[in-house]
Amino acid sequence: MDDVERLNRVFAALADPTRRDLVARLAAADATVGELAEPYDMSMQAISKHVKVLEEAGLVTRSRDAQRRPVHLDAAVFDLMTKWIERYRRQAEERYRRLDALLATMTGAGDSARIPEEDAS
Repeated sequence: MDDVERLNRVFAALADPTRRDLVARLAAADATVGELAEPYDMSMQAISKHVKVLEEAGLVTRSRDAQRRPVHLDAAVFDLMTKWIERYRRQAEERYRRLDALLATMTGAGDSARIPEEDAS
């Protein structure tokens, strides 16, 4: 899977508020699907489906710890997201710098072309 497809899956997975909440909770600590399901008024099966979407997007992984199957947040995917966001942030900032420079030259040219009030008579 290339980076563009991976980003599409990540952003699609994070479009759901429940999945965003699961990611926020997993940022604090690993948890089993049962532990993740506790605060929600939905079935374990529904939470499991949400976890599967996060797993397919590369946001989480599951492991086996004796009888437990904890879900881990995979922080590496955030590097990919950060790079994507930073690229567009830098482009937007550069556009605003060019606009600021243009406005400064226009304002400066307008000031020098104006006749001082005391000389106007």
